[in-house]
Amino acid sequence: MRYISTRGKAPALSFSDVLLTGLAEDGGLYLPETWPSFSLSEWQAMRGLPYPELAARIMTPFVGEDITPDTLRSLCEKAYAGFDHPAIVPLTQVEDGLFVQELFHGPTLAFKDMAMQLLGQLFEHVLAERNSHVTIVGATSGDTGSAAIEACRGRDRLSVVILHPKDRTSEVQRRQMTTVLEPNVTNLAIEGTFDDCQDLVKSLFADMPFRKEMHLSAVNSINWARIAAQIPYYVYAALNFGAPEQEVSFAVPTGNFGNILAAWAARKMGLPVRHLCVGSNRNDILTRFLNANDMTMKSVMPSLSPSMDIQVSSNFERLLFELLGRDAEACARIMTSFRATGHMDVPAEAWETAHALFSGLALDDAATEAEIKGLHDRSGYLADPHSAIGIAAGRRFRESGVPMVAMATAHPAKFPDAMVAATGIRPALPAHLADLYSREERYRTVPATADAVKDAVRAAVLSNA
Repeated sequence: MRYISTRGKAPALSFSDVLLTGLAEDGGLYLPETWPSFSLSEWQAMRGLPYPELAARIMTPFVGEDITPDTLRSLCEKAYAGFDHPAIVPLTQVEDGLFVQELFHGPTLAFKDMAMQLLGQLFEHVLAERNSHVTIVGATSGDTGSAAIEACRGRDRLSVVILHPKDRTSEVQRRQMTTVLEPNVTNLAIEGTFDDCQDLVKSLFADMPFRKEMHLSAVNSINWARIAAQIPYYVYAALNFGAPEQEVSFAVPTGNFGNILAAWAARKMGLPVRHLCVGSNRNDILTRFLNANDMTMKSVMPSLSPSMDIQVSSNFERLLFELLGRDAEACARIMTSFRATGHMDVPAEAWETAHALFSGLALDDAATEAEIKGLHDRSGYLADPHSAIGIAAGRRFRESGVPMVAMATAHPAKFPDAMVAATGIRPALPAHLADLYSREERYRTVPATADAVKDAVRAAVLSNA
């Protein structure tokens, strides 16, 4: 399996090289050169597999010859061994035809663990084979950072630097990052928004001398391995509802478009996915695009669902590339213009293709709080603000006879203030995080400039040398 850039000017790479590279040298994102697919009998044979074995089976064609199937299965087993539910990704019915898949049973209580715990294993395996060291630099709107840190803490071959927007995450989210004191972990509080953090990370990767000097790699969903590792839980859900003979739809709260892109990828591989529903908060650029072809940036507004406080959805570039018939030149031109003007001119035919499969629903904070309360009153289910938005989107777009599965992306205890305001209930943190509020924090506040972040990354790598 080889991987190509959405902008067409970077060399094709193997899975292991894409894992260690992250962002393509031309600023694009990597995608498989050809999409693997499974036959009817192959889908059927996956029914009932334990989740780690299913994950390895789905990942195998993406990994190619870089990692043997037995090794990949072992890495998947290690990755999910610490999850606190035996099903790893349990399914719960909340309404007629509407189900929730809980993706928050990993160590940091968010869906990012589903990919990140496996990425930690993959990094360690590949770097050991190559006797190499990399510096992981990532941006987080709340959950990616803690998941990346948890997966990579204490690993000798990895230095980890995570940028988060200062005062724009929940306290639990921040403390899950800043209370990890291993010497290979550095947290930077950026004086700006998540989009600023993401732009800074991309600028570091675009500076080729710095990128090579620091041996940069990425854990954001710009790294294809993140997307590949998220495909299996969509397969798990669909198989449980009768796929490949039965269609299924998914509703996903999303800001950076990576989680729902994994569902789209599962469909590309032959999984019978009927409909994909995007849930947005007041930062509704994805919903505006899907419903009216309006991909126009606005100011990022803080919300009850901070992990979706985004205006530049990086992974949308991968879908755009496919909607354009894999025309890399057109994709590069549109993306460059978008960053220059704040408006993306998606051709009508490409938008119509997206609109036929995707729908969007946006909730402001008041509607999100009402959804949390209403859902709990009706079913007893307690959903965090992100998950509640996804569930609302699933309810809005469900169709008779087609199971609708909404992704529960974070444990409600990560957002206690929002839960208390909506329901009067303060969910308890699991035992392994019970003392989180009393732990020592360590982080640096840094202005939103590339030079300041470069200096902080250099200092982190030197201190960990």
